Amino acid sequence: MAAGALRLSPNSTLEIRTSEPEVLEVEATYEPGGGPPPNHLHPAQDEHFEILEGSMQVITGGDERTLETGDEIDIPRGTAHQMWNGGAVPAKVRWETRPRGRTEDFFRAVDGVMPDDGGMPDLGPMLELISAYEDTFVLVTD
Repeated sequence: MAAGALRLSPNSTLEIRTSEPEVLEVEATYEPGGGPPPNHLHPAQDEHFEILEGSMQVITGGDERTLETGDEIDIPRGTAHQMWNGGAVPAKVRWETRPRGRTEDFFRAVDGVMPDDGGMPDLGPMLELISAYEDTFVLVTD
């Protein structure tokens, strides 16, 4: 893991490139063979993703597709989605969140509950964290 990288899951990290009130820009690295994160939405932020290397799977509106190097996608606030690297090679993604809101704080909190052994965090602390950041990240169950 690169110095300054924050862990979002056992196979994904990100580095903050720009953090200003109007935009948070990160570069995320997704190792191969990952699975989808929980279906979720962001109630007050829009996201923009550009695939820099590799490919990513994305589900929005119930439709799944593969994004390749050079592809971009916008996820408007309130839109349920999932994104992961189901491929065989690492993927790098430039990811913007507008406005930043508490997204950087959320990323740092997730990194703080990730275990040192590279596994998944305990469910209790993750649910507490998600509850504390409901203005930033909302699980979608339908």
